[in-house]
Amino acid sequence: MKNENNVFEFSPSPWVPFRDKKEIERALKIRREDIEKHDNPAFKIRVVPDSDAEFIWVTDMFKRIRHSAETSEKLVMILPNPAPSYRHLARLINACNIDCKNVYAFAMDEYADENGNIAPENWEFGFTHAMMKYFYYEIEEKLRPPKNQIVGFTNKNINHYSQMIEDAGGADVCYSGPGWTGHLAFIEPDAPEFQAPLEEWKQMGARVCSLSPFTLAQNSLHGSFGKSGNLAAVPPKAATIGPRDVINSKHRFDMHTISVHGTSTAWQRSVSRLVLHGPVTPLVPESILQTLRTDVFVSETIAQNIETDWNKGY
Repeated sequence: MKNENNVFEFSPSPWVPFRDKKEIERALKIRREDIEKHDNPAFKIRVVPDSDAEFIWVTDMFKRIRHSAETSEKLVMILPNPAPSYRHLARLINACNIDCKNVYAFAMDEYADENGNIAPENWEFGFTHAMMKYFYYEIEEKLRPPKNQIVGFTNKNINHYSQMIEDAGGADVCYSGPGWTGHLAFIEPDAPEFQAPLEEWKQMGARVCSLSPFTLAQNSLHGSFGKSGNLAAVPPKAATIGPRDVINSKHRFDMHTISVHGTSTAWQRSVSRLVLHGPVTPLVPESILQTLRTDVFVSETIAQNIETDWNKGY
């Protein structure tokens, strides 16, 4: 971009879904001491120590499951994966002898191939596989809910997955956390399958969509794929819940805690500020939470001020 003052300026790459530089710069200037402030009192943001984040999430799930057992009330949860932390939840359930017969869990998303075929439960890198491995099968058999109450995406149910959640009574809670694009589940801002004006977008249910190149990069760093940046290891598409399912949930629980293996390097530090304090737009899908009753937990690492560090390379 030409500039009479000879200042180098440029527009964000076309690959970047949200490119409003003014809004990006405003959000990224939000300081640690201001990140908890929001105009919507039902959108509660709390900064917590990094060491507490996993415990807070597991505690919330355990509290809900125990309440379900004590009251015989149905509990319907939308769960993210892959999450080895579910093992801690299962240990608590087993130690306290909690009957989970009233628990219903729906996977938030699942990988799919280039033709839209959804990964089966037995694919070891899949999200349904992880939910069953780390959660369901870690619970003592006598305490588990019936297996058909733990639901993942399949080629057969994708077209009525949202209706299945609603038929179960609707989700009592949807657990989430933003991806590098600001996606919620795999609701990608640049996926052609989710292109619509805001009000129409909010009504969209579950579907298979194309994954952003940024999501491929993000997930290639996950331990399940060797944490080595192998872009070819990550499937090109995914099945996912839609904005409708998030909005229809009775409550939402959102975690912003991802750094690069416990270091101060965190791609989430920028997108979290856009999610929490930027405009509400399908170009930053998680931003819809700003309009809804949501408990948000931000780790100290993610809440850190965004500042230049000339002493660091990659």
